[in-house]
Amino acid sequence: MIEVRNLVKKYGNHLAVDHLNFTVQQGQIYGFLGPNGAGKSTTMNIMTGYLGATEGEVLINGHDILKEPEMAKRSIGYLPEIPPLYMDMTVMEYLWFSAELKKIKKDEIESAVEEIVSLVQLEEVQNRLIKNLSKGYKQRVGLAQAVLGFPEIIILDEPTVGLDPKQIIEIRELIRELAKKHTVILSSHILAEVSEVCDHIMIISHGKLVASDTPENLEKLMSGTETVIIEAEVEASRAEEIIQAFANANCPLLSIKRKKASLEEVFLELTGGEAEDDSDL
Repeated sequence: MIEVRNLVKKYGNHLAVDHLNFTVQQGQIYGFLGPNGAGKSTTMNIMTGYLGATEGEVLINGHDILKEPEMAKRSIGYLPEIPPLYMDMTVMEYLWFSAELKKIKKDEIESAVEEIVSLVQLEEVQNRLIKNLSKGYKQRVGLAQAVLGFPEIIILDEPTVGLDPKQIIEIRELIRELAKKHTVILSSHILAEVSEVCDHIMIISHGKLVASDTPENLEKLMSGTETVIIEAEVEASRAEEIIQAFANANCPLLSIKRKKASLEEVFLELTGGEAEDDSDL
């Protein structure tokens, strides 16, 4: 559905995206990860037509996002990290306005908006001004705008940032529901969230794709660095004494555990130890 070919983006002498190549298949949830300044938001903005590339191309269902933007964008719904909301509009006014921008047929707008309001659970606030909504509801309105018209591909940049735990769970459930009929790409700085929600993870570092696989396979990359944790009822300060105690004494062994590398450890290993951050180029 999406082909990114030899993508390059330069800001002066800074190379934000460095000859990036990947494909996105239909019917999966993709997680897009990268530390601060890695170029992931730049890449997402190019994929959605918000930015132009220095080199390379992005094809959406075979249509070049820069050469055929209208055809390509028909397949995409996009929620930036800061939702593009008009604060002096009511929720319904904003969604009607968004539907008109997306060129939904006039006789279909009412039913399309009502369906989205129900899906994203905005019924209680549909007639309120957006500026008076909570952070969680504003995020839902932004998400409703992205999903309106039910495009094949939904791209979400940090969809749960700033939300409380209950709101995060609700947005995750909504993303899973959307993935039943749509391809979803989301960026997040919360690795546990990506591991829980996504079928496939792409990690970008210094503008390059350093990993692209399932969460399970990425964790297997670090399988040789397992840690064995032993608990025993023995008073000894050195490991040698504990091992000897197990061999020679009648000492009960409480547990032996293997600690597999977490997705966080895989991420740090692949990106050279850079910490994940909210911001990006």
